Amino acid sequence: MTSSARQLGLLTGWQTIASTCFYALFAGTALLSDAIGLSRFQVGLVVTAGTLGYTVALFPVGAVVDGAGEKPVLVGGLLALALGVVAVGLAGSYYPLLAAACVLGAAYATAMPATNRAIVTTIPAAIRGRAMGIKQVGVTGGSGVAAVLVVSFAPSVGAWNLGFLLVGGLAVAVALLFALGYSGTPGGEWRLPDVRALGRNTAYVSLAGAGFFLGAALFTTVGYATLYLTDAVEVSVAVAGAGFAAMQVSGSGGRVVAGWVADRRTEPEARANALVLLGQATLGVLLLAALAIPGLPKPVAMAALVGVGATVLGFTGLYYACMTALVPTDEVGAATAGGQTALNGGALLAPPAFGFLADAISFRASWALLAGVATVGVALLAVTIRRTGDPTAG
Repeated sequence: MTSSARQLGLLTGWQTIASTCFYALFAGTALLSDAIGLSRFQVGLVVTAGTLGYTVALFPVGAVVDGAGEKPVLVGGLLALALGVVAVGLAGSYYPLLAAACVLGAAYATAMPATNRAIVTTIPAAIRGRAMGIKQVGVTGGSGVAAVLVVSFAPSVGAWNLGFLLVGGLAVAVALLFALGYSGTPGGEWRLPDVRALGRNTAYVSLAGAGFFLGAALFTTVGYATLYLTDAVEVSVAVAGAGFAAMQVSGSGGRVVAGWVADRRTEPEARANALVLLGQATLGVLLLAALAIPGLPKPVAMAALVGVGATVLGFTGLYYACMTALVPTDEVGAATAGGQTALNGGALLAPPAFGFLADAISFRASWALLAGVATVGVALLAVTIRRTGDPTAG
């Protein structure tokens, strides 16, 4: 096995368990709602609390990654994620749950700046789109593991919160193994992120803008999929957990296939990634709109969610591959932090709005809103494509 392949394998494993911790919060919304007694609107605020902690920590973490290198951030971040997911499982009421969600999100801020820097410094450019997609499979893969363990398996053999506690213990074990097996790359200059320089890169700005709207669709879908399946489609919690896992598996496939297609295109790296990303996101909008159609049969609703997984959940591999191709290597941590902040920004606002519409009108209205939001992201991707062809854009 080559050094690059070994590093990629370790990073994908790290991303998988890190995402299992973070997305346990999202996959477990139906359990948390029943155990603590949350309205759909309050569920949206819990998702927002996790996203807020994630967002606030991103730029500081990005600066640390660029200065110290990714290895210490990855090891410490996984230990912090273990603490956060255990705190979610032990929260007995609404406000402690909000605080635990915020801690969990802040710990997850270590993921994208550190793993993306590792991809850029260890993987050849010719296969970087695929490598980013494979690493990003850890996100959807971890989400699927969270669904099966937290929602479907653990409650059937023990207490409702057993899965959260098991995930925390697993994260500690993986952190120790990762510390021994991963070599890492040295850091560079310690400095505050150069936000002004990123702001002058017009292709980067439009891509981050697209991320704001597509991120709103991604995080909201993940946060409400199980509730939608149990409340609107009227399946059991176990079946909803399986549907959530299938959606995440589809998202994993979408990330890898999209990266493979982009790598085979002949355009420059950033432009090739953006072109394929545009097609993927456009299909996602159509599938979100399909969920707003009244009277969908159960198999059709499940199939539409799986398709949403491949597109709306599957776009981030190309999003980051395009973003890292638009900036110098020594700015990858900061650029990734900015890109993830954009994704999270949409997620701060959309989940409560989605939940409010579901409470006040129906889930159909909520999905229609989300399709409209994602459409704005598609329009901004078209702008990004035009700007990647502009020699003054970067």
